[in-house]
Amino acid sequence: MKLLLSVNLLVITLLTGCAMGPDYKRPALVTPAQFKENWLATSTLVMPVPQAWWLIFNDTTLNMLEARIALNNQSLRAAFYTYDQAYALTDAARAMEYPTLGASVSSTKTSSGGISNTTGAVTTTQVSGKTVSLTASWIPDFWGKVRRQIESNQASSEASLETLHSAQLSLQSTLAQDYFLIRQLDSQIVLAQETTAAYQKNLKITQNRYEAGVVTQADVALADSQLANARVQQLTFTIQRAQLEHAIAVLTGDTPANFNLPAMPELAQPQMIPAGLPSQLLLRRPDLRAAERQVAAANALIGVAKSAYFPALTLSGSRGWRSPTFTNLLSAPNIFWSMGPSVAETLFDGGARSAAVAQSQGSYQLAVAQYRQLGLTALQQVEDQLVALRVLSVEASLQQQAVASSDKSLRLTTDQYKAGTVSYQNVVTAQTNAYTTKNAALLITGQRYIASIALIQALGGGWNDNPALGEDVKP
Repeated sequence: MKLLLSVNLLVITLLTGCAMGPDYKRPALVTPAQFKENWLATSTLVMPVPQAWWLIFNDTTLNMLEARIALNNQSLRAAFYTYDQAYALTDAARAMEYPTLGASVSSTKTSSGGISNTTGAVTTTQVSGKTVSLTASWIPDFWGKVRRQIESNQASSEASLETLHSAQLSLQSTLAQDYFLIRQLDSQIVLAQETTAAYQKNLKITQNRYEAGVVTQADVALADSQLANARVQQLTFTIQRAQLEHAIAVLTGDTPANFNLPAMPELAQPQMIPAGLPSQLLLRRPDLRAAERQVAAANALIGVAKSAYFPALTLSGSRGWRSPTFTNLLSAPNIFWSMGPSVAETLFDGGARSAAVAQSQGSYQLAVAQYRQLGLTALQQVEDQLVALRVLSVEASLQQQAVASSDKSLRLTTDQYKAGTVSYQNVVTAQTNAYTTKNAALLITGQRYIASIALIQALGGGWNDNPALGEDVKP
């Protein structure tokens, strides 16, 4: 008897040690040895890029705004609760590994009727019953169905956490880009104000020269038109700034009516961001890590589907007391018990299990393809921003030369106009060119900030290989 029990325990141990389906192996991603645009790969930073990557811009206002996202952004809060739900599903799957215990107390009264054989009268018999019972059942995980389900749910919860990290990075990047666009617009507004003041001065000069009979009415009309266009441009910048300010208010969990960002017209040139090696993208980007965890979850579900081919064994038992009254209910004569296994197996399902296995295998291949495609997209995004930063750096240098030349041209043309050697049309052309080149220089600076932030986002944010969501994100 002891030998039989030992054999049974050994069989159960061996069976519960196996699991249907393939063991997970991370799909390979093809990455080059270095980026095509590797001119920044070995660049040095004034300070290394931390997990709070926006600190490299050394802007206290931006630092303050970024801290508000983790505390107040409702989209990030929703992503956190999505992760919370996924984590709860993992706990629910783990509960299936354990037996189920139950207890019940009941009091019943039944009646039955019949016809007396001797008298022919209808008789009724009533029987009372009081029952107290304990039950237990357990389904041993012989084929690894529960373990594969736990494995899948665990990977899904990890993917949800990485999706939360990705959402946080996206919101942080959007805020930083909107912030530097406002800084760019503040500089453009100041330029427009200075240009408007210059045009007002020129209009006054032209009106005086007209009254002196030196120039025609057409020159005055041209100067007035130029001033009006400059004022329209300034109002256009004001609209764009207000809309960006509203967007930042919402990102930081505030209402636009309660949020105000003071003007900050000074905008320095951004520093360079080193790209590192392509293989590091696998460690940095949370969306790539989320996609890889989805592959692992899909792989585990293949085992769940395959386990349906095998019989399910249920071990159950109960023990209790049954008596017509509660008096002396818990006594030896009233004890009842039952114990035994049951086995269930599907003999014919019309191909349902085969279809389920095929569906799970297809889901796995889909997840692998999406993971690899995302890897290629990540490489493309880094290359796009690297080439943008390289070209914009050259553009910024050339544009500064253009600004210097346009300023010189405007000074010379204005002097010639005052001397009466050129018409006012020449002054308008020189003024327009000076404003256009200065505005273009500000646009290039803004584009360099946008590209720098986009590069950081494409690289996965901070240079920490295992980023963790701060506790302040949790509500």
